[in-house]
Amino acid sequence: MRMEIAIIGASGYAGGELIRLLASHSSAEVTVVTSRRYSGTPLTSVHPHLAGFSDLVFSNPEVDGIDADFAFLAVPHTAAMRYVRPLLDRGIRVVDLSADYRLPREVFEEVYGVEHTDWFEAPYGIPELHRESIVDRRFVSNPGCFPTGATLAAAPLAGLATTVIYDSKTGVSGAGDNPSATTHYPNVGDTCTAYKWTAHRHLAEMRQELAALGSTARCYFTPHLLPVNRGILTTAHILLAEPLTQEEVEARYREYYRKEPFVRYQRPSLSSVRGSNFCDLAVEVGEDRVVAVSAIDNLVKGAAGQAIQNMNLMCGYHEDDGLRSPGVAP
Repeated sequence: MRMEIAIIGASGYAGGELIRLLASHSSAEVTVVTSRRYSGTPLTSVHPHLAGFSDLVFSNPEVDGIDADFAFLAVPHTAAMRYVRPLLDRGIRVVDLSADYRLPREVFEEVYGVEHTDWFEAPYGIPELHRESIVDRRFVSNPGCFPTGATLAAAPLAGLATTVIYDSKTGVSGAGDNPSATTHYPNVGDTCTAYKWTAHRHLAEMRQELAALGSTARCYFTPHLLPVNRGILTTAHILLAEPLTQEEVEARYREYYRKEPFVRYQRPSLSSVRGSNFCDLAVEVGEDRVVAVSAIDNLVKGAAGQAIQNMNLMCGYHEDDGLRSPGVAP
């Protein structure tokens, strides 16, 4: 019996990736795609790459008119809180790709500058770290793309770290599909720019996850925009209380992720993970720090792919169902 899926906010990049990936899922079928802007128009008018895989039409139902077994919320931050409880009350399981339930209420309100109207605690959906809290749950909050790559890079050494500094390079699709001066090609092409140097809102998630791993390390983060479509390459500079050798650090990382289907210990590059749910990472011990580098596709492991990974754990499917595809290179 196939599970019927609703994607709320299906016209954006994450919505398109959810549909693309779920097309190969053994037990899930996307039956509802919503969009206020494109209601009544064919899905393929916005996502032409899905022609031949879906004949769905965008709709804009009220939340109590959404008929599905499972829902993905791919709506903007602060919008998801209007959907979650009504969906859950109707027996629909939910993964929320927005930030609305990733942080404690007071932290969310401080970081995002709005009042949370319906907060409750939810599992934070990095399966490699929180799998037991995700299995069989009815609702999971999908992490941010930057915190996913950053946290996976540092996790094996989190408990030994005194300071963690994340430096991330991201593709332009992380800004969403609405054109802006920031993403206008002449402003992005042939350059690399830092932004929100000390106060990016994903820093709160990074600090939260280090603390959840038992770390008291100070944590800092600066993102940079690259002239590429997809991907996040994160360099984590990890200062340890006691030095470790290269062999000791590598052994720790290999053992930590030994059973993880989507973490590969190999030299990371954006081209190796593009279009896939993999996180590639490697480490090198320097004179006074460990440098851990990770690469993910921000739209897959950083959004839609990890959301499906969480759905699989919630619903008892194989964790890699719908996600068995390598990266696209070159």
